[in-house]
This record gives sequence, structure tokens and C-alpha cells, in this order.
Amino acid sequence: MEQELDRFKLCIIDDIRSVVEMISRKPAWQEHGIEVSGTALDGEEGLRLIRETRPDIVLTDIRMPRMDGLQMTRAILDFLPDCKIIILSAYSEFSYAQEAIRLGALDFVKKPFSLDEIVNVVLKAKELCLQERQKAARLAVMESKIKESMPILRQEYLTFLLHHQTTEADARSRWAYLDIPLAQHDFFVFVAEIDHFAEKLMGQPVQEIELLRFSLHNILEETITAWTRGVIIREDTDRYVCIINGSDPDTAVRITEACCMNVSQFSRNTLSVGMGLGVSSIHELATAYRQALSALGYHFYTGGNGVYNYGDIENKPLALHSYSAAAEQELLFALRSGNSGKSLQVLDQLFAELLDNELLPEPRYVESVGYELSFRICRVMLEQFPYEQVGPLERSIEVMRNRIHPSLQDIRGLLDHLCRAACSLVEEARSVESTRIIQQAKAYIRDHLNTSLSLEQVARQISLSQGYFSNLFKKVQGVSFQQYVMHEKMEKAKTMLIDGLQVQEIALDLGYEHRRYFSEVFKKYTGMTPSEFKLHYLGKD
Repeated sequence: MEQELDRFKLCIIDDIRSVVEMISRKPAWQEHGIEVSGTALDGEEGLRLIRETRPDIVLTDIRMPRMDGLQMTRAILDFLPDCKIIILSAYSEFSYAQEAIRLGALDFVKKPFSLDEIVNVVLKAKELCLQERQKAARLAVMESKIKESMPILRQEYLTFLLHHQTTEADARSRWAYLDIPLAQHDFFVFVAEIDHFAEKLMGQPVQEIELLRFSLHNILEETITAWTRGVIIREDTDRYVCIINGSDPDTAVRITEACCMNVSQFSRNTLSVGMGLGVSSIHELATAYRQALSALGYHFYTGGNGVYNYGDIENKPLALHSYSAAAEQELLFALRSGNSGKSLQVLDQLFAELLDNELLPEPRYVESVGYELSFRICRVMLEQFPYEQVGPLERSIEVMRNRIHPSLQDIRGLLDHLCRAACSLVEEARSVESTRIIQQAKAYIRDHLNTSLSLEQVARQISLSQGYFSNLFKKVQGVSFQQYVMHEKMEKAKTMLIDGLQVQEIALDLGYEHRRYFSEVFKKYTGMTPSEFKLHYLGKD
């Protein structure tokens, strides 16, 4: 490229052959990067030569047969406007030379002239040609870069129009300059989001992710092109914004439904689509885009794979319903008591109240309610447990909040998990406390086997009601209080018999006033009388 920029062609035209030969042969033109592409002895032949060789520089006499220099200058500049024309003229022809300069010739040399004068003026013309070539080359590079970047410039400008209002006149001017392939009127905007994108592609190589995005872009493009003109903008990793021409809402809905169907059919993915209302002007695209985003948010209720139209949710208030404070208090009470079943039942009731209407609340409101309840559950648990135990519950909330566009099912799943986990904490703590209480009761029983050991006596000792203590003892120990006391007394009686104590002595030591009653209880427990047990154990049958 550099070599082409530095090579120039020169034509020499004069009706005196010796002048032509001198100028063409004596100077070392090749050393200056100049090639003499031809010579001529009259104007007509010179013009023919110039048309054939298209030189960069022409050196011509002002007065020649058949066609003079002025006529030639006009003719050359008509078809070769960048050609540099240098006029050779005698002093008496100076007015002609001036006219040639006015017509567009670069310079003139007065006769008689020296070769140095000729070389200098030609090199001056060459330098000017070089500058123009370099400028043209730079412009060509710039134009090439602009052409290459035009798709990006279009996308950037359309993205600007989606987020900012502009005047109709400015929009139309930029629209034409960027050659955007859409009519400048009647639009629909819809936002298509790949469902569960982050979860599906977590840990996948960048190439795999880009291949998926490219293939889905192509599916959307081919689907839209089958119906109308459209432009697709990759707004985010998992999101496309589509601007299409059209004025019929029903057709626009069918296009978006076809996009969902084709993506599902030709890939292992599904789309959530939010569609704005139709707009007539370029400067209204920002409004249609905001509407499409609002509609997209309603996939919170469905989990995706479908189309939500802004027309179905237009003018909907932020929150149509709330839940009663009583329901929330009942939920928190169930959690404090560790009643998992009851807490989940109340949670169902609470969401039923929240969503009990044909027009669903704005998704952001329901999502915020879910997070608010989640943090209240954690605060209730912090009233009873140290942060080390409640911390995992809070972290599960943060994980959900970091997810992109969680659904209603996700929020409910989080709350169900928190209720179960909170009740498990309460149950576990209660189990530990119950075990401690029963261990205390058993120690007291072992230390007082010489008394009658009534349920009332032991319950009073550990500061519980008889009924609660009775139920708790059986739940923890697996046997009733009376069965446990009898077991402990009879096992101790066995040991005392083996140690050689008398039955009467053992009965009194275990709180039985009558020997006969003790013997009956012992036989019922072991199947043998105390004497039979002793003889059997010592092997003296």
C-alpha cells in the first residue's frame, strides 16, 4: 500500500518534440517515484493519452495545434478532477496561464525555463498528490471502520432510545444515518429473557455460553423476519430486546408466542417474554420498553416459558391485597412453639390472602413481602437462639436475594425452608432441655427409692405440673413414670437379694410397708418370688 501511495504518473504534452524529449528523458524521474506514462505533440493526442493512462500530473504547453492548453485543462478536470495540471507558457501568453489557473490548473512555468524549474514544480505537484492520497487513505480506513462498527453503533443508538426520550426530528436524522433496517413508525417492543439462565450455565465455559446466546439470537431473528422487520439487541447476558414494526396487537402477540415456541422446539431452553403496547413514533420507544419490562416481571408467578402483555396488567395498583396482622402473629407463634405443620399451614393461608384476587399484585410487592417475612422469622429465632444457630437461615435469604428474578415458587420455597428449619431449632432445643429435666428426675428417683415416689412428689421436685411431667417422661423415656419406678426398685431388689439381704429388710428399704405386697410385686415383675429368684441365681435349686 505504501509503495502505491509513492508512485505517480506524469504526462508531457508540447508541440515542440525537443522540449518533450528533454523533459521526459533528462530528469531522473524514477528516483523521485515518478513514471512518465506518455508524451504527445498536440492537444487532441494529449487528451486521448490522458484518458488512457489517467496520470496524476500533466505538464502541457498553453499554445498547441488542434487543442490549446485551456481547452485541455477544462476537458481533463471534467473527468479527472484530482489531476495536477502544470502550464508551460511564454511571457506573452501570461494571461492565458492565469485563465488556466482560474480553471483549476495547479501552476505555470514561464518560457524559457530550466530543467530544475520543471523538476521543482513537478515535485511540488507530486507532494500535493501524495498528501491527497494519504488523506484519502485515512478517510477510507475511517469509512471502513465506521462500516464495520455500524451494527454496534445501531445497537448503541437503539439502546439509547429505549432508555431516554428524544425529539422526533433528532431520532429520524440519526435513524437515517445509521441505516436502521426498520420503518420509522409503528413499533412494538418486547423483552425476551432466557429462563433459569444462571442456574443452567453456572460453571460452563464462555464459549458454550456465547454459542447458546448466538443460537437463540438467530432463532429470534428468523422467527421475527418471517412476520415483519425487526431488530434484536442483546441487552444482558440472558436478555434480548426486540423492536419490531407493526400496528396490530394480535399479530405482535402471535410473533412473541412463535418466538417462545421456536426457542423451546429448537433448543433446550425456554423464554419469558414481556411485551409493551404498540407505539407510533420513534420517541415513544422508551415508553414501550418500560411497559415490556413491567410485563416481564409477571413471570414471577409462572416461572417462565410464556408471554405477558402489558395490556393485561395496565393500570394495576402496586398492591391490591395484603395479609392480616393476625395471620402473621399466628405464624410467628407457631414458630416459637416449634409447630412446623401449623407454621406451614398459616403460611399457606397468608399467601392465599395476599393473592386472593383476579388481578395479581405487582410482583415486586409480593417479592418484598416474602423477604420481609423471611427476616421476621430470623428475628424471632434470634430471640431464643444465638446468632451462630440462626446465621445459616439468614444466609439462605441472601442466596435467594442474589438470584436473578426469583419466582413466586422460589420465594415460597425459601419461606417453607425457613419455617421447617426454625421449628427444627426449637424442637432440638426442646429435646435437649427435656432430656436434661428427665435426667434430673431419674437422679432424684434413684436417690429416693426408699420412699413411695409418687408422680406428684417428683413433678413438684422439678417444678412441673403432674400432667406435663407425666407426658414428658413417657416421651423422653419411652415408658410411664410408674413403670420406670417399678423397674428401678425391682432391679435394686435383685441386687440386694444377691447380696444376701433379707426380704423383709429389702421391702422396707424400697419403701414397701408390707413384705407380702413387695413379694407380689416382685413376682409380677420377674415371674419368681424373692426366695425363688435368690435360689435360682445362686444355683441352689
